[in-house]
Amino acid sequence: MGRRALRKIDPNLDLSFHYRELLAVPKPWQSELVFGRAAPLEVEVGSGKGLFLSQAALGTPHVDFVGLEIAQKYAKFSAARLAKLGLRNAVIIHGDAQRFFAEWLPRESVQAIHIYFPDPWWKKRHKKRRVIKETFLQDVERVLLPEGRLHFWTDVAEYFQTALELIQNTTHLAGPFPVPERPAEHDMDFRTHFERRVRLQGGVIYRAEFAKTGAQLP
Repeated sequence: MGRRALRKIDPNLDLSFHYRELLAVPKPWQSELVFGRAAPLEVEVGSGKGLFLSQAALGTPHVDFVGLEIAQKYAKFSAARLAKLGLRNAVIIHGDAQRFFAEWLPRESVQAIHIYFPDPWWKKRHKKRRVIKETFLQDVERVLLPEGRLHFWTDVAEYFQTALELIQNTTHLAGPFPVPERPAEHDMDFRTHFERRVRLQGGVIYRAEFAKTGAQLP
């Protein structure tokens, strides 16, 4: 089933705070220059329609959130969601998340990284494009604070097993720790729109969490 067309964004909605182009954000990343304060930082890779980003920002106002989205129309849609809610602790960056991690994020600067339902790149020749790969995981481990967390969910069993093996073989992150599924309390009580669709269709979702603990390599 393909994605539904996105609703049109109100042209009068001011997205200047919530929507950023990668090349226009501070390098190296400095949250104080974006959010105007020093606060714990969490990063989502592939924000889609922005459900997780908006709900997380609403629920934890003492934390700042950055979402990365490679598709501009989805990045702007997510920014519009944040702007409508008046959230000042979340922004969406249009650009390559892997580049943001490698070139922008300082060492031990992020308390949690969220990767929900990344593109599985089904064809064998395309699997090298998957976000969960050795070079990216090295940056994940580098930017996480001690005790920082990596959250990874997918509905693709093969991708889940491959990713877990890669994380265990190429990083010092502890885990995987299981993440139990909980009943939805209302129609939009899901981590992402994709989770909602899969669960309503009776599909299986694979969830895992990892933690940066103990001595880390430089």
